[in-house]
Amino acid sequence: MVCMPRVLPRTYDSAIASHLAADRQMVFVSGPRQVGKTTTCRVHGTHYLDWDNEDHRSVVLAGPAAVADHVGLERLRAERPVVVFDEIHKHGRWKSFLKGLFDTYADRMRIVVTGSSRLDVYRRGGDSLVGRYFLYRMHPFTVAELRSPPGSPELVREPGRIRNAAFTALRDHGGYPEPHLKRDTRFTNRWRRTRQQLLLREDVRDLTRVQELGQIQALGTLLASRSAGQVIYSNLAREVKVSVDTMRRWVDVLCGLHWGFLVRPWHRNVEKALRKEPKWFLRDWSGIRDPGARAETFVACHLLKAVEWWTDTGLGAFELRYVRDKQKREVDFLVVRDDEPWFLVEAKAGAGSLSPALPYFQEQTGAPHAFQVALDLPYVDADCFAHEEPVIVPARTFLSQLV
Repeated sequence: MVCMPRVLPRTYDSAIASHLAADRQMVFVSGPRQVGKTTTCRVHGTHYLDWDNEDHRSVVLAGPAAVADHVGLERLRAERPVVVFDEIHKHGRWKSFLKGLFDTYADRMRIVVTGSSRLDVYRRGGDSLVGRYFLYRMHPFTVAELRSPPGSPELVREPGRIRNAAFTALRDHGGYPEPHLKRDTRFTNRWRRTRQQLLLREDVRDLTRVQELGQIQALGTLLASRSAGQVIYSNLAREVKVSVDTMRRWVDVLCGLHWGFLVRPWHRNVEKALRKEPKWFLRDWSGIRDPGARAETFVACHLLKAVEWWTDTGLGAFELRYVRDKQKREVDFLVVRDDEPWFLVEAKAGAGSLSPALPYFQEQTGAPHAFQVALDLPYVDADCFAHEEPVIVPARTFLSQLV
């Protein structure tokens, strides 16, 4: 087995290991740049083929039979080999290659596919691999993962304490492995700037048909300063000087490249609810200066990771939404489970008093739980989900119960 140096275990280790032991489908791991996909996947592989390595690329280009020979499928072995393909989507016919490899050798080997955020973009178009893979969407470190990765998929964990230093590093340096573990402000600033340049220049240029690179870079910079705000496409279009339809397409491009994500409003059973305007959140909260916007983005990223993990591991169909009505009452987030409201979350930098919108929208939506999550409160060893009435909870406690 290929051995890679590891600093901290990941939530995804157990899911990938269980999948490889029980399921024949390929493992696809997608996610933002520098989130740790390659490092995690190589731990589970017996063989590693990187498209950017010339020798490895020649094996892939020779076809499935050459890969089988490279792996040594003709030899007797106690367990099936696990082959990790990295950056394989750069191959012009990568889907045909994987389809042929899987259809011929799926009973004799296991296949893991990963790469940069580009994999998720390429995967969406004309997906001929449906039924042949399961997708796992990888996210940065979160409170629960730093506390201890779950042994098996579960909805809500028992609360657990995270060290103060780890929580502070997560809040200040973000959850991407390298800056989080280094915990150096100057390094974090340089890392963040470099990542922004790579994503808004190289990835946009290489992956999209967008010709106006300067304008979409300006949009990315603009949205970086507006995390946790509503997206009014007409206003953004006016500022960047493009049409509204182009603006919608460009925001979708930035979401596809994991620069940020949209949270859409929930309106079912909510009187006079907003139905159209989504909210925008960055994938990295570490550079957000406004305390309120940083707190809301911090919680948003944790909740997105949870709903995608619960969905990807088969625990149900989950969505992340928010609720707002025409009277401007709002709750930051609503987690929906199997098309039914499950819990509301209002994110705050400080404790303050309970938002009156929480009980109001809990009654409107029928959600069993409603939490006001405060970043500055100390950990409390109590189960947040034991309460049905709206309650103010520490972020350190609430987020430790997720993923």
